[in-house]
Amino acid sequence: MSTAWTTTKIRATKGREKLACLTAYDFMTARLLDEAGLPLILVGDSLAMTVLGYANTLPVTMEEMLHHTRAVTRAVKQSLVVGDMPFMSYQVSFEQAVANAGRFLKEGGAGAVKIEGGAFRRPLVETLIDNGIPVLGHIGLTPQSVRKTGGYKVEGRTADAAAQLLTDARELEAAGCFALVLECMPSALAAEITQAVKIPTIGIGAGPHCDGQILVCHDILGMFPDFTPKFVRRYAELGRDMIRSFAAYKQDVEGGTFPAPEHEY
Repeated sequence: MSTAWTTTKIRATKGREKLACLTAYDFMTARLLDEAGLPLILVGDSLAMTVLGYANTLPVTMEEMLHHTRAVTRAVKQSLVVGDMPFMSYQVSFEQAVANAGRFLKEGGAGAVKIEGGAFRRPLVETLIDNGIPVLGHIGLTPQSVRKTGGYKVEGRTADAAAQLLTDARELEAAGCFALVLECMPSALAAEITQAVKIPTIGIGAGPHCDGQILVCHDILGMFPDFTPKFVRRYAELGRDMIRSFAAYKQDVEGGTFPAPEHEY
């Protein structure tokens, strides 16, 4: 019997176990996450900033996302890989959305796609699922809407906003999402949503009461030494370690101590 993670298996964890999820954008990172036993790896559009150097997620293209998704899926044996649909790859029409989402599965090798948006996305989610494409929902702070919202900020602070997010979660569940990402909202609201739906909630900046957590791998590894989001715990300081290693290598080369005799043929 296969031990590989699927959307069905992810959905069945509700109320039984917590899901530890991370992003990956390249072969080596994905291989290590898979070996560590993470059930879900998201090829997030956050690669726009962490890998490609854009100011936000908006510029990243389908071709760029597929390029990185293929790298990740080539490494993975057990984890479920989810491809993050980039801005304007699913908003124009259902036909466009199905075609692009299908490319993540057909060309990228992903097991599902993620799209941002609440109740108004229900018809689209239903269309994707009807065409055999599993969907991970995403509500709360939705980075692709940063121009509309005026920046990155906690969502659901008012009673009306909280009620809308609860409706969003229920509608996306009814549409057939296998799980929901809850981003940057009060932990009490995330707890309420988690209790209200029968599919797993995966939090990022949404407190401890979700059914799982997801973070950007670069953040937990300290790859950006001078920036750590409030909701992130660092598990390493690789950014500083890499700078020290590069500087030591530079010193050895300039000083003539590398290569040493043991490095020669």
